Amino acid sequence: MRHNIAGNRLNRQPSHRKATMRDMAKSVLLRERIETTLAKAKEARKTVDQLITLGKKGTLADKRRAFAVLCDHILVSALFREIAPRFHSRVGGYTRIIKGGLRRGDGAQMVYLELTEKKEVMVAKPKSKKTAVATSEVSDAVVIEKDAKKTAEDPKKTHSPREKEAPQTKADIGKKFSNIRKMFNRKTAE
Repeated sequence: MRHNIAGNRLNRQPSHRKATMRDMAKSVLLRERIETTLAKAKEARKTVDQLITLGKKGTLADKRRAFAVLCDHILVSALFREIAPRFHSRVGGYTRIIKGGLRRGDGAQMVYLELTEKKEVMVAKPKSKKTAVATSEVSDAVVIEKDAKKTAEDPKKTHSPREKEAPQTKADIGKKFSNIRKMFNRKTAE
């Protein structure tokens, strides 16, 4: 009998399953939408929902628990500052699964796992096609003018470090490649 054994094993060892769920949770929080199989999505949504619930509480202990799962300080701070506040009015249901087609090869059911609340992107829609063309031309001109001002103000920032160096000769390039070959041969010999 399977008492107190919840969830799908996903045909993995416990450590590999845990790593898979962690990576999928990271991807969902970063990209807000991933494509995966139905079985993996059902398991990963549990982890993502738990992490967002921790983010809504916002205590230090919750941050530490989230870090224990995600192992990424930047993502944990983004979870607590940006992602979790979007769900303040929801009690649950932070993710949804949208079915897609079948995977070619093994016929696995593919789905999209996504967050229900997306980032709000402010995009002003033009009223007609003529204004759209005119606004895009104007915005391009503004960007070009800004770039020109930056180059006029500080010419050092416009050039990359490689552009400042003298041009390389064939002999210099040959020396670099021979050094790389020597390093590679040493490492493969060990």
